[in-house]
Amino acid sequence: MGYGESGGWSENFSTRKLNKSCKIRSKRSMKAKASTGAQSSFLMPTLAAQLDPRQPLKKLADTLPWQKFEEAFGKFYSPEGRPAKPVRLMVGLLLLKQMFNLGDETVVAAWVQNPYWQYFCGMKEFQWSLPCDPSDLVYFRQRIGEEGTELILKTSAELHGEKAQESEVVIDTTVQEKNVTYPTDSKLCRKIIGRCWKVADKSQIKLRRRYGKLVRKCVMAQRHRRDSKQRKVAQRALRRMKTIAGRLLRELERKLPAEVKERERENFALYRRVLRQEVADKEKIYSLHEPQVYCVAKGKEHKKYEFGSKASLVMTKGSGVIVGALAHERNLYDGDTLPLVLEQSQKIRGCATLRAIVDRGYRGRKVVGETEVLVPGKARAGQSRSMTARLRKCFRRRAAIEPVIGHLKEQYRLGRSYLKGFIGDSMNVMLAAAAWNLRKWMREAVLFCLQLLRLLFLPKITTLLPAQT
Repeated sequence: MGYGESGGWSENFSTRKLNKSCKIRSKRSMKAKASTGAQSSFLMPTLAAQLDPRQPLKKLADTLPWQKFEEAFGKFYSPEGRPAKPVRLMVGLLLLKQMFNLGDETVVAAWVQNPYWQYFCGMKEFQWSLPCDPSDLVYFRQRIGEEGTELILKTSAELHGEKAQESEVVIDTTVQEKNVTYPTDSKLCRKIIGRCWKVADKSQIKLRRRYGKLVRKCVMAQRHRRDSKQRKVAQRALRRMKTIAGRLLRELERKLPAEVKERERENFALYRRVLRQEVADKEKIYSLHEPQVYCVAKGKEHKKYEFGSKASLVMTKGSGVIVGALAHERNLYDGDTLPLVLEQSQKIRGCATLRAIVDRGYRGRKVVGETEVLVPGKARAGQSRSMTARLRKCFRRRAAIEPVIGHLKEQYRLGRSYLKGFIGDSMNVMLAAAAWNLRKWMREAVLFCLQLLRLLFLPKITTLLPAQT
């Protein structure tokens, strides 16, 4: 656990009294001191003076309102204790991680090698050491929570100005898969048995029988469960594994001390629920370490079932700025997700949405609050040709959100969520949308510079060319 994010103890720990006020202060880190921006060494120029001012990431660093993050996240730090890492550094690392599709460890390691990344995170001089421990990013995400991540998404949308204030938006849902293996009953039973062994070894409980050799045989029998000749053998082995898991679980409940049994009470309840569930049950458990994961069938030919959480995305119709990104804790019908995601979009943009263009998965919803919902379908009786052509144009534009979802999954870490719990899924989808907005702003900044150069120098070049006779 890094002191920079979670430690609040001062260096003279041996001379400090262990009183209640000290324990309260240890829960928070001291707020980092604001950088003065002065040059610390007269022998070397500042980092800003060495970098290319035309580089898009440098322009983005100079444009983002970092002071807003300092004011919003400053409440999570105490005025006493060991100084924490700067807020700009932590927010910058989160954004760089999503923008360049990296993990916590890889983004920290790559930060040392890239001067533009260091300038983006607020460094005045080139640093030779790691900015923080990778686990500090975990603690920082836990500090800011979903509200802080939503503020980052809101700030990324505000960079686009009036483009994010369009009255017409495009909405679609996708599945954000969780970092879990494909669930089978045999895998879950095997994990339950292994966890029971760990609890017994840790508590020094001698089991009547561990069933190690028998469990290995049952696992080997599952390798040919798709073969019609070996299917009955695999089913018999699966029933045997469930029986073994139940025996170990009951024996631990009898022999464990009261305090250990109370600590493992929720886990044991989860294990019993897994052993009791049947094929046709609803709200099944598909993962022991991520029990909130549910199964979503999107009708894809190459991937019939996906295990994770459903996410809704709101994109402006013309400019393609993402102004809403929300994960759903339950597998809702697409039409039932509209009120939630439209409310978030209004909160981010500060204005209501007049028209939402969706696909046929939202059938049954015509109006949600003050928003008109356009769903593809047959033309109404007496509908004019101009209206039909306008609706077709809207629905063709609706298809633009599909490649955006593909880019979010492939390049911005939406394809698989590695963050813990449903809160991690919610934060991951909002950070991916914020990274999309920032990269879009960087591309538009480059195009603007090219157009400006063309306007400035093209007339001069044409005047120098010889006149055609």
